[in-house]
Amino acid sequence: MIRIYNTLKGEKEDFIPQKNNEVRMYVCGPTVYDLSHIGHARSAVAFDGIYRYLKYRGYKVIYVRNYTDVDDKIIKKANEQGASPKEIADRYIKAFDEDMDALGVSLPDFRPKVTETMDEIIRFVQTLIDKGYAYVVDGDVYYSVRKFEKYGALSKKNIEELEAGARVEVDERKKDPLDFALWKASKENEPWWESPWGKGRPGWHIECSAMNRRLLGDTLDIHGGGKDLIFPHHENEMAQSEAATGKPFVRYWMHNGFVNINQEKMSKSLGNILTIKDALKNYSAEAIRLFLLSSHYRSPIDYSPDVLHDAETSLDRFYTTKERMEKEWPEIVKKKADKNEKGRLLQPFIDAMDDDFNTAFAVGHIFQELHKANRLMDEAGETGNSSALIPYLPALYELFKEAGSVLGVFNKPLEDYFDAKKKYIKISEDEIKRLINERNNARRSKNWARADEIRAELEDKGIILEDRSDGTIWKVKR
Repeated sequence: MIRIYNTLKGEKEDFIPQKNNEVRMYVCGPTVYDLSHIGHARSAVAFDGIYRYLKYRGYKVIYVRNYTDVDDKIIKKANEQGASPKEIADRYIKAFDEDMDALGVSLPDFRPKVTETMDEIIRFVQTLIDKGYAYVVDGDVYYSVRKFEKYGALSKKNIEELEAGARVEVDERKKDPLDFALWKASKENEPWWESPWGKGRPGWHIECSAMNRRLLGDTLDIHGGGKDLIFPHHENEMAQSEAATGKPFVRYWMHNGFVNINQEKMSKSLGNILTIKDALKNYSAEAIRLFLLSSHYRSPIDYSPDVLHDAETSLDRFYTTKERMEKEWPEIVKKKADKNEKGRLLQPFIDAMDDDFNTAFAVGHIFQELHKANRLMDEAGETGNSSALIPYLPALYELFKEAGSVLGVFNKPLEDYFDAKKKYIKISEDEIKRLINERNNARRSKNWARADEIRAELEDKGIILEDRSDGTIWKVKR
């Protein structure tokens, strides 16, 4: 049984979707006015892992992630650059999609845009007016927060203590300072659409309610996003949707933690925004993804060169072990995995993912088994007795495949992985082999000083040596 931490309830609950074998899942996507940053990657990779695991467990998942392509920030940038809002939005949608593809993030089933959902948005706003939850002022439409008795339930905020702020515009025309805009009357140099209240465009929160209802119905199984969206965005979504339909909006609210940069909160004011594209210039996409999955999705994580270096090193350890399995024990690895042994190795992975998608424990389990595999292969090489590797290695190989398909890492062909790393070295492969041979001769003649010099020389050129029972191998240092 999968258990999910539900933000609304503040605790883990058994996951029971509306339909036995179907999950309706919506995750808030980017506002496309600039390049996406590592915080966007955190959310996308976290919910991609959740999406993949639900499918692995046999659910049919209808997955929606939107683009906010009409927004104050988009309009501002368009005016600054002498472009249309559509040109700005299209540019950064393309950039976001490129980033997601690089990180191995699965395409959702639907990727709606605000500009393509305008009819549904207008109908949704009219429904709220008709039901007495919204009112019109000079072409603007506001949601009357105090008419929704459950307001504050998701964010655990007391409505009496709330103040206007954080994307809630202060406007003396509003009946209450906490009321928020559903529709904004058009202003000069802004895009607009015709509506019953005049020309205008939607407020931020209403778009997701309309998209959700059109694509997934009145009640979602899972609604996700970053913790920064709990209030006001998701609180307002819940208020709008439940007022309009009279039904529960979301069964399980899920929110991922923040990304800090070198132990500081990532923010434009601090000048420490790290775009996905910049991160990909210095580190492999797989290392970035492994770093993001190595912490529980609800926990904050700290991004730094050191932790990315550690992720690269961990990937090396994985692929080097996999290569060793294939090269040293090919006949064993090719055997069909024993069902019981495979189940024994796979169960801790499943237990971790069933427990609120704990990818940190899942990744940790894989590396524990890697350590064990290397130890058993060392012992088999020294003793000539490979019985301990049967049926372990075939089952471990199956764990790699199944866990890798869920996590989106550990699944590159060995040749592709090692070829990609060669671009970082500063020396030819022939020269590496020559120096390794020279070092081996130095070691045989007990010229330890020269052997150490060669090791240091290669490391300076980006090559790390590893001495094994079957000889010396080299790999690229990152």
